[in-house]
Amino acid sequence: MSSQYNINMYAPTMLVFKEHIHKPADVVQARGMKKQVIDDFISTNKFLLAARLTNQKLFQELCPVRKSHRQRKFCVVLLTGEGEPFQKTYESFLAFASANTKDTVRFVHVYKDRQRELASSVLGEDVHSAHSSVSILERRNSAGRIVYKTLAHIWSGSEDNKFSLLDFLDRLRKDPSVLSSETNLSDLNDELAPMFVLRWMYTAFDYWSDAWESVLHNNWREMMPLLSLIFSALFILFGTVIVQAFSDSNDERDSVPSDKEESGDKERNSEANYSKESSSRVPRKGFVEVTELTDVNYTSNLVKLRPGHMNVVLILSNSTKASLLQRFAQEVYMFTGSSSLHFSFLNLEKHREWLEYLLEFAQDAAPIAYQYDEHFLERDYTGYVLALNGHKKYFCLFKAQSTLEDEKLLDEAEHCPPGGGGGDTLRKISLGSGSGHIKKKLNKLSLWMERLLEGSLQRFYIPSWPTLD
Repeated sequence: MSSQYNINMYAPTMLVFKEHIHKPADVVQARGMKKQVIDDFISTNKFLLAARLTNQKLFQELCPVRKSHRQRKFCVVLLTGEGEPFQKTYESFLAFASANTKDTVRFVHVYKDRQRELASSVLGEDVHSAHSSVSILERRNSAGRIVYKTLAHIWSGSEDNKFSLLDFLDRLRKDPSVLSSETNLSDLNDELAPMFVLRWMYTAFDYWSDAWESVLHNNWREMMPLLSLIFSALFILFGTVIVQAFSDSNDERDSVPSDKEESGDKERNSEANYSKESSSRVPRKGFVEVTELTDVNYTSNLVKLRPGHMNVVLILSNSTKASLLQRFAQEVYMFTGSSSLHFSFLNLEKHREWLEYLLEFAQDAAPIAYQYDEHFLERDYTGYVLALNGHKKYFCLFKAQSTLEDEKLLDEAEHCPPGGGGGDTLRKISLGSGSGHIKKKLNKLSLWMERLLEGSLQRFYIPSWPTLD
């Protein structure tokens, strides 16, 4: 096809074929074949070059009512018959239409026997003639008023016919008043509707006849596969309905548990409580997918992260996991629509050294504990959030929101002499005052996320990502 129609294979190409199946009527070729280009191309080639009028809707589309003098639409109508005797006249009319494609002229044809009212309105007494005729018309309103002119000579496809029609169209563009006749048309006969109904009736009758013949003349042994198939389908259908009915009743019974069972479940499984609470608070339309950052997925989720993507990592511990994850999901849910953001959490008890190494590069971070610090293992970083850019090797830091009581305890621990109870004070800060205190650590995280997307947060660059053991 590429050689036959001389198509450049380096760009997408669309071809439209109309009456001539060996030659495309229109071609479009573009490197970016967008939907708008395809829609425009199809809409401009919606009809054939000389379409046949089969109903009123098609007549209104091909020959629309004029809206102004600049938007005139003239229809050149070939009134002909069906069959081989009229094929030559139709082909000559089609050739003329192909050579004279103008925006103001549409070429159509009708079968006189199928559209008798239109033929009698424009032909008058010549409607019973065995020859083809050409009439030019213009619709003036939607009620059926038209002005028209029927050429005096019959259409045989000769050169004289073509020159006569071409001369009349030239005069029509200069002076529309040459359409001297006027009449009112009723709606065209819908040729497709009755044919469709009859075809459907004939098809249904054929199916019933074949089935009846099979039942009467074929033995039952040959009918067994068909009967087995029918009964199998019915069994599967009714079985599915019965199973669904029983499962619905069981679900309704299980959805109303007693108070004792609910209290027992709360005592037995705290994570079940978290899932129920989060499902009631997090919108039902979606969820936040938070994965744990481990040595297995460390390379793919950070080191080799695609350019422009960031991994937002929440720092937590085993005791604060449920509360912090729930609050974290509520704070970042509105940002899950961005495909460049990924969400993870890091277990502080497993990877404290990795976190301490990163925080050394954060100049304005909370006081960093070094190895000579006697309270090194008691520093509490739960609730910290790191936005890591694996490609450019930098991170942004969100520090957990401390209450005034925590700040006082921290000052107290810093001014306490060695061995004077500073460790107990820091231990109070790390334990907090319950799940409510833990959730407060992520206050204002959504505002921090907005600044992250704006690019207004401070960035801390590192030479390379440390290994996560």
